[in-house]
Amino acid sequence: MKSHKPYVVGEYYSGPAEKQAFLRDIFDRTAPYYEGIAKWGWFGSGQIYRRNVLKRAGIRHDMRVVDVASGTGPVARALISLLDSPSQVVCVEPSAGMIAESRKTVPCVHHQATAESLPVEDQSFDFLTMGFALRHVDDLDATFREFRRVLKDGGKALVLDVTIPDNPVGHFLFKAYFKHILPSLTLVFSRNREAHKLMKYYWETMEQMTGREEVAEIMREAGFREVRHRVLLGCFSEYEAVR
Repeated sequence: MKSHKPYVVGEYYSGPAEKQAFLRDIFDRTAPYYEGIAKWGWFGSGQIYRRNVLKRAGIRHDMRVVDVASGTGPVARALISLLDSPSQVVCVEPSAGMIAESRKTVPCVHHQATAESLPVEDQSFDFLTMGFALRHVDDLDATFREFRRVLKDGGKALVLDVTIPDNPVGHFLFKAYFKHILPSLTLVFSRNREAHKLMKYYWETMEQMTGREEVAEIMREAGFREVRHRVLLGCFSEYEAVR
């Protein structure tokens, strides 16, 4: 069994306990700005992408879904648009500030908890989603075991993430945007230094993320089958796995 080590990002924290305290604090502080940053930061393409990837992954209108690390609710909103009722979605998010923002547009049950300890019953969901939050998890082994626990037999996990392109040109452009341009624009438009700090932190975590093949292997070791990984446009990593 591989042991996933939490990222150690210099000026922000030096260990797991400090990391989670830092994350909750900065997400609470930046929650009112987060939705806007996500929209213009990805040029308004986010919701189109989320709906498309959910359809490709086989979401059905009658499924019950848990959205882990739900943030301000972008994945949950995409789910609601494809399901029969908002009551079919349960959101789990560690930050109280992000939950408060999510509740403004997402009429679902919200739980404040981490991915490693989901406050839901065994085998109670048909589908599980996690959008762009793997880097915030301390223990991938425990997280994927927990994902498997809450899914029904035959249920699917869909984990989305952003990874640095392998192509040298793509790598250069990606780094220029996420390391320099996006943090600077965030400061200009939000006039909030904590939001600027969060965007700087995002780039640094991208540089330290667990490799794609290792993530897929940890999912297999957690008991998932039919684990698949694909990359869209060189930077969108999509992991699918079946319980």
